[in-house]
Amino acid sequence: MATPALDLLLGPEGPNVLAAAIAEYDCQLEDLRAAEVNVDPSGAAIVAYEAGVRRADGTLTAEFLGATTGKRIPPGAAVVAGEYRGEQVEVGIWAWPRDPALPALPTASAPSLLAELFREFGLSKAASLDIRPLRYLPSRHAVLEVHDGRFRWFVKVVRPTAVADLCRRHELTYRHVPVPPVLASTPDGVIVLPEARGTPLDTLITDGGAALPAPEALESVLDALPDELMSLEREPSHLELVEYHAGALRCAATDEPAVLARLTDVVDALLEVEAEREEVVPVHGDFHEGQLFVENGVVTAVLDIDSAGPGERSDEWATLLAHLSAVALDETSTEVATRYADAVLAHAERRVAARHLRERTAAALVGLATGPFRLQHPQWPGHTVDLLDVAMRWLSDTT
Repeated sequence: MATPALDLLLGPEGPNVLAAAIAEYDCQLEDLRAAEVNVDPSGAAIVAYEAGVRRADGTLTAEFLGATTGKRIPPGAAVVAGEYRGEQVEVGIWAWPRDPALPALPTASAPSLLAELFREFGLSKAASLDIRPLRYLPSRHAVLEVHDGRFRWFVKVVRPTAVADLCRRHELTYRHVPVPPVLASTPDGVIVLPEARGTPLDTLITDGGAALPAPEALESVLDALPDELMSLEREPSHLELVEYHAGALRCAATDEPAVLARLTDVVDALLEVEAEREEVVPVHGDFHEGQLFVENGVVTAVLDIDSAGPGERSDEWATLLAHLSAVALDETSTEVATRYADAVLAHAERRVAARHLRERTAAALVGLATGPFRLQHPQWPGHTVDLLDVAMRWLSDTT
């Protein structure tokens, strides 16, 4: 069985807990689906739900609900406490956009309020804005697509304590690489970014691989990352994160022996790896096809630099190779993704130690193996085993 808190949030009792919480807003829960589940090795979890909510006036609306457990409950959340499976469990709950950890979200998700803010910023004169939520990780961040009929922006909503750091990363990088500049920000967590030019690289791969950037073009982006990033805090490497990701996956897969067995094989093999330090250089921190926009083979935008800082170049290539290996599992993208991964690998192996690169790619795949559960894929155990099998193949190539 999963940890009590996780089992409660994803099991048959979960709707009852959330229904009791939203009843305080004079609302009734009609249906509920877990859309994303983030769990850490302690069993503490953050769950984003898509819910059908019947309001007091009788209207039925589709809404996000957030729930957190353990150490992840932010101050200000409505807390439901009680005994479940013999243990005391506390659950913090809220409805979008009243996320207690993201105080700017109510403003950023309200068309008239955000329009007023945009007028203050000098970005738009519109009285109202069209807002579409794209990504929401409860108590962590949200990403919204914003239109005014003429222009499009992307608004990130983060914790107030994260604003200065994220703005600084953009400030350090956007003059050197095509990172979107911060157009405006507020102390409580709103960060406005312009629309990126080009087509997402992952879209080009899925659509048949037209005009993919050469590996040399990718390396040029990495080489252009400024030395000023070296002053920031270093993030853990893929090998350093293996135990963390494995612990989270064990919490999720307690009733999945095939997942646990394959995970043990991969982790045992990775624990035998002697981590060799290489030169520390400026890195993006999460460099893969989903972060890159391309036009005619040229990288035109680099997104999500939240993890930029000092690191090792082999981790950058390993991140990309792990993602391409995962994309290749989709039959519609296998040929293009595999061919592109082969080209990237051949190039990267001329720049960093081949064995080192393959070991880190396997380690990165352990992190990606948490994805099918996190996104609540109906066949997540099988997809997880597939990713762990790929990790083992990368390791077998090092012998």
